[in-house]
Amino acid sequence: MEDQMEMKEGSKRSAPMEDGIDTIQGSKRTASAPLQWSQWQLLDSILPTGGFAHSFGLEAAIQSCIISDPEVCPNLETWKNLDRRLDATLTNEVSRKASISQGSALMRVAAAVYTEIPTLKTMRDALIASRDACFHHALVFGLICGLLGMDTDTSQRAYMFITMRDAISAATRLNLIGPLGAAVLQHQVSVVAETILIKWMNCPVVDACQTAPLLDTVQGCHSYLFSRMFCS
Repeated sequence: MEDQMEMKEGSKRSAPMEDGIDTIQGSKRTASAPLQWSQWQLLDSILPTGGFAHSFGLEAAIQSCIISDPEVCPNLETWKNLDRRLDATLTNEVSRKASISQGSALMRVAAAVYTEIPTLKTMRDALIASRDACFHHALVFGLICGLLGMDTDTSQRAYMFITMRDAISAATRLNLIGPLGAAVLQHQVSVVAETILIKWMNCPVVDACQTAPLLDTVQGCHSYLFSRMFCS
């Protein structure tokens, strides 16, 4: 009996310690949660960046019968140089305008949403005041990913994901494929996306290039389409 009583008292004494450990572990598990929510919010289609107003050349490719079947860092000068380089590279005016439109919207939304990162608003205000930036979407996205603490691999994979997501969404609204078929297609294409990502991941700026001149030309014809659902 005495041994049983001692065991019960010992278990009572250890309970607060166990509760304390659980509390500490729980706080550790939730400490990074707000940051992760912010990171994944960047991939959410609910962000009003205007991405769903663009088909990434898909609409023009359909009407042209090409498709018939269903180094980022928060340094202002470095970022501006990359922005200028990309602006000079995008000779397709339709694609260029789409990139600027979505990038400008994303920068505005990010500065308003991620108020815990004042760098975003500071950079946006400075760039708008100087009129020395175009706010291309890829560069704005990369900048935000970096400031949110995403590593380079995750940032590049995230950009590939939203590009694939928006293109498949455009195909759905153009009635090339149904919603269920779109979900199946996205799952199937993920293997190809990963292969492309690995091939071009961490590509140096000097090696950046356009690799699909025919599609680039077709997208440039988007503004001449007789009827249009998308801006690009």
